[in-house]
Amino acid sequence: MSYKRQFLQTVAALSVGLFLSACQKSTPAPEAAAPAAPAASSPAPAARVLTVGTDPTYAPFEFQNEKGDIVGFDMDVTTAAAKKAGLEVKFVSTPWEGAFNALAQGDRDVLVSAITITDERKQTMDFSEPYFEASQLIAVNESSKVTKLDDLKKSKIGVQTSTTGEEVVVKLLGKTSPNIKRFESTPLALAELAAGGVDAVVADNGVVIHYLANNPTAKFKSVSDASFAPEFYGLAFKKGNTELASQFNKGLADIKADGSYQKIYEQYFKSAAK
Repeated sequence: MSYKRQFLQTVAALSVGLFLSACQKSTPAPEAAAPAAPAASSPAPAARVLTVGTDPTYAPFEFQNEKGDIVGFDMDVTTAAAKKAGLEVKFVSTPWEGAFNALAQGDRDVLVSAITITDERKQTMDFSEPYFEASQLIAVNESSKVTKLDDLKKSKIGVQTSTTGEEVVVKLLGKTSPNIKRFESTPLALAELAAGGVDAVVADNGVVIHYLANNPTAKFKSVSDASFAPEFYGLAFKKGNTELASQFNKGLADIKADGSYQKIYEQYFKSAAK
C-alpha cells in the first residue's frame, strides 16, 4: 500500500468518526416520562336518610303545622335520638291503617306515631326501648254522669281504628258491638262526640288532654279509670332489624341522660317527664 493511499484512508476514517461523534452529541436524550397524574378521588357517598313513617293526626305527638310541616313531640324526640346516634331522618306522612304494612314491606325504615308496645305487635315488628308512658282516657260531655269505663256499657263509644283504645272498648262491648264507632283518627272521633254522634271517646291520654286544652268550646271533660293499665310508646322497626333498633336505643338513652328529653317533654306537656 502506498503512503499516499494509506494517508487518505486514515483521513477518511477520522472524518467518519468525527461525523458520527457530532451526530451523537446533537441527538437529544429522550425526556423522562412525566409522572402519572393522581386519579381523581371519588366523592364520599351521601349519608343515608332514614324514612320515618308517621300519621300526623295525633297532636301533640304528630301533626302538621300551618306550613304543612310534620311536627310534634314524636318528631322532636326521634330527631334528637337520631342525631345522637349519627343518623339522619325524614318524616313521611303515612296513614295509620297502612303504616305497619309499609314497615313490613320496607317502604319505611322506622315508624313513630304514638305506637303502644304490645305483645301482639312484637310478633310482627321490633321496638325501641319505651320513650313515653301513657294510658287510656275517656272523653265525655261536661254534663255526663260517667265516672268509670263500666258506665259506658250501653253507650256509643268512638275510637280510632287499630289502637289500644279500640282494644279497651272491644273488651267492654264485644268485637262486633254496633255501639263501637271506629274512626280513622282520634280528632275525628272527638268531633263526632261534639256533634252528638257518640256518647264518649276512649283514646290515649296525651291526645285527649291536648284536645280538651285547645278546644275549650267543646265543653268536654276527661274521666280516668283504675282498670286502664300503663302503656308505653316505642319506635317500631321491621322485624329482625335489631341493629337499627340498637342505634336508636343508644340515642334515646343519650337524650335522657343529657336532659334533652326532659326539655322536649316539658315543651309539650308542661310537667316532669315520666
